[in-house]
Amino acid sequence: MAAATAITSRRGNDQFRGLFTDTWDVTCTLDSASVATTATATDTVTVPGVALGDMVLGMAIGVSEAGLVRRAYVSAANTVTIVTYNPTASSVDLASTTLNLVIVRAL
Repeated sequence: MAAATAITSRRGNDQFRGLFTDTWDVTCTLDSASVATTATATDTVTVPGVALGDMVLGMAIGVSEAGLVRRAYVSAANTVTIVTYNPTASSVDLASTTLNLVIVRAL
């Protein structure tokens, strides 16, 4: 397999001006429980001000996800839910880590 090279074609935030009324840059500690094979687990993060309809644009964690599949969404007022699915052949228990989220509210 060939190695990929990242190319930045445009950098900055000017392309987002006028698209969102609010943005949240969230950093917190996440210590998820072990996720069994083919099981799903959820965690929640309290984010003051978010509401249903807001979008989680990005999520990053500070450890290897070891094959887990994650999705984050605003599930209620002031609450972001992180769903973790384990499609691997064994249980996975990630170490406690830093979680970064970018959340936006569209116009």
